[in-house]
Amino acid sequence: MKQLVLIVSFALACASQACPQTQPSPQSQAGQPTDVTVPVISFDLYWEAATPQNYTVTMDVNGKSHYVSRSPTRPPEGSDEPDADYELDFTMSAANRNRILQLAKDLNYFNGNFDYTQHRVANTGKKTLTYTDFSRSFHTTFNFSENKAIEDIAQIFQGISNTVEHGRKLQFMRRFDKLALASELQAMEGMLQSHYLAELQIIAPILKNISNDPNLMHLARRSASRLLMVLNP
Repeated sequence: MKQLVLIVSFALACASQACPQTQPSPQSQAGQPTDVTVPVISFDLYWEAATPQNYTVTMDVNGKSHYVSRSPTRPPEGSDEPDADYELDFTMSAANRNRILQLAKDLNYFNGNFDYTQHRVANTGKKTLTYTDFSRSFHTTFNFSENKAIEDIAQIFQGISNTVEHGRKLQFMRRFDKLALASELQAMEGMLQSHYLAELQIIAPILKNISNDPNLMHLARRSASRLLMVLNP
């Protein structure tokens, strides 16, 4: 009987050692748990002089994406507290999702230093790219880089922020400053041609609302329609 008890105890001890231990999920920069079984790429930019001062775009390998922006040191006029973070979930287009994943691979998943340090250059914000999956986690921080792949991937993420933030301006103007819509939309058309906007489908609903609103200026409606034609050529 004693021998049987020893055998059972030994088997239980072996099983407990073989059993994988549950590890806590790492936290994304937006404070949400990240599923490390799915590769995740994030881009974070902090530039105190800009509006917003800080934003983060996070995308997983399936295109599920999250945007958050904030201005931590610039409270609204008449307030001592900064505005609450602005957050938005969206699905990355297949074209940009695949482009970002390929660029990350080309850059060895951001395992390296890509910042230009030969001499001082204009400050355009502290940018951080991060790659995380079940077996690795790398990040790189830069202001400007001579590496074209780094600049290309940053341009996509910065274009996404531009799209989201201009969409927020359109929503505000439609309620409180309708006369400013035409010039804002015309400026956005120029930004799109210069590749300063990305993932325009994120703001398609507000563009459709403007395009279909007979109470708005014809110039604003026409610009909104032209922007929508990029999504449905």
